[in-house]
Amino acid sequence: MNIKSTTMLAVLTLTACQTMSADQDQPARINEATDASRTALQEAVNTALHSSVMLADDALTKSSVLIVELNPPAKIQNPNPQGRDMSRPIQFRLVLNQSACILIDQRDGSRYVLNDTTCIAE
Repeated sequence: MNIKSTTMLAVLTLTACQTMSADQDQPARINEATDASRTALQEAVNTALHSSVMLADDALTKSSVLIVELNPPAKIQNPNPQGRDMSRPIQFRLVLNQSACILIDQRDGSRYVLNDTTCIAE
């Protein structure tokens, strides 16, 4: 996929989210995760965080909430930091809206449609 088609896909995804009423959101979890659904989730989280994170294969299959804790940042003086980043963990919520699975970044309410993903209401 080239940059132009990726940009168009992102615009269409955001537009699709804006036409769905948040009043119809139901907490949901991923039903029968596939490689395609894992990829969609991974891409949505990476886009939201402007970073690359590692997610478990069963992320959002048992709960509608995904919590991401950041690693301490590496510095020149300490390239392999130990311990935890004590800032607030980042929370995402998965909802089912009509037939779409939507990942919501709880920090700002941004919404990401998870294509190739089947969800069931909790």
